[in-house]
Amino acid sequence: MYVIWGMKMKVKIKNFLVLALIALTVTATWSQEAESEFIKSIYDQSLTKGSSYDWLHYLTKKVGARLSGSPQAAAAVEYTRQMLDSLGLDRVWLQPVDVPHWVRGEAEQVRIINSTVLGTQDLHAASLGNSVGTGPLGLVGEVIEVKSLQEVEDLGRAKIEGKIVFYNRPMDKTLHRTFMAYGGAVDQRGGGASQAAKYGAKAVLVRSMTTATDDVPHTGALRYQDGVPQIPALAIATRDADLLSQLLKQEAVKVFLRNTCRMQKPEPSFNVIGEITGSKYPNQVILVGGHLDSWDVGEGAHDDGAGCVQSMQVLQTLKRLGYRPQHTLRCVLFMNEENGGAGGEAYAKAAIADNIFHLAAIESDAGGFLPLGFGLSADAEVIDHYLEMVMPFNDYLQPLGLELTKGGGGSDIGPLRPQKGMLFGLSPDSQRYFDYHHTHIDTFDKVNERELTLGAAAMTTLVYLLDQLGSP
Repeated sequence: MYVIWGMKMKVKIKNFLVLALIALTVTATWSQEAESEFIKSIYDQSLTKGSSYDWLHYLTKKVGARLSGSPQAAAAVEYTRQMLDSLGLDRVWLQPVDVPHWVRGEAEQVRIINSTVLGTQDLHAASLGNSVGTGPLGLVGEVIEVKSLQEVEDLGRAKIEGKIVFYNRPMDKTLHRTFMAYGGAVDQRGGGASQAAKYGAKAVLVRSMTTATDDVPHTGALRYQDGVPQIPALAIATRDADLLSQLLKQEAVKVFLRNTCRMQKPEPSFNVIGEITGSKYPNQVILVGGHLDSWDVGEGAHDDGAGCVQSMQVLQTLKRLGYRPQHTLRCVLFMNEENGGAGGEAYAKAAIADNIFHLAAIESDAGGFLPLGFGLSADAEVIDHYLEMVMPFNDYLQPLGLELTKGGGGSDIGPLRPQKGMLFGLSPDSQRYFDYHHTHIDTFDKVNERELTLGAAAMTTLVYLLDQLGSP
């Protein structure tokens, strides 16, 4: 009798375990279906009722270029604050930040003079951001071509002093990932002026940071080293760089430079912030953002008006869908990414002081092109844990043409790394990005409405999936 009873109990327990397993499987399936259905609603809402393209039109066409410290930057702050305020968020505010105020001055002149081959010929040029000027009379110097900062050191003062150093290392066209090509060449722009000045150069010319061969000069920031003389620095278009390089193989070349740019006193400005308060973890933030400032030569459409309006649309979409997040969802439009990074530093300092933990921060600063996925980075102590936690998101992302990979983030959210949260970068198709980056042709007409909106929908989807994780 006891044996029979025991056998019956074993059968009952076995049946219970089977039923429990079935129940768990049904629950997991139901949850997956519910999440997929909500993600579909995100895309439906974004693609039919999103405002990002209209916001971008106003930001580029009505406000225009938004260099830190300029009246246009102040107008962009007020416009985006008003737009966020119209979304019915729980809170919208301005976070004060002091920013550098650099002005370009008059149109730059770079001219080959008295060439026995070409005579006199103007080159397409743009002063690098933060550069000093030549003064109203300009300057003349013999050009010496180099491929790297190390080559300047190798040549030494004997060959560099009194010259105009011409940095001419192209971005590597063989690299599929254009941001890797950019990273492999941009040290010439950032540190080339001070390196040349150490050895007595009077100015520098830098090949524009692009894979294109054209007549469009690309600006971008330089960094002067403390204790090193500050000398003028200008970028020239890639076609002109090739011309100058070929000419230097035939004869000594002298160039006339004139620019009147200058750094003025710092100006007060703001990061623009809007949020939906979390219902369960109000002190844990999932951030989306881009940088509101742009260079002064174009309209800052891809860099980074696109990232700003995409981030705004994330909150717009979730608010319209009636979504109640567990974590606080925050949109941050950072000021001064281009020539200082003051906005990102100020934001991180305040977050740490207020004990606000960022579970995740997602930055869009790679253009408004077709989104391909997200890159994830984090502190070395936690990156493996986070990768294991979020890689299952690919089950939802891959049907949308998206993939989550290791390696990403953004310069504005980088200062949050010590908090040991997740840092994501939206990864669009970047093959055309450096055609427009930091140029006068980075304008509204270069942005495709559907691609821009798909980027906003992708960001919203990642925010939703991260919010569903709960506390780490």
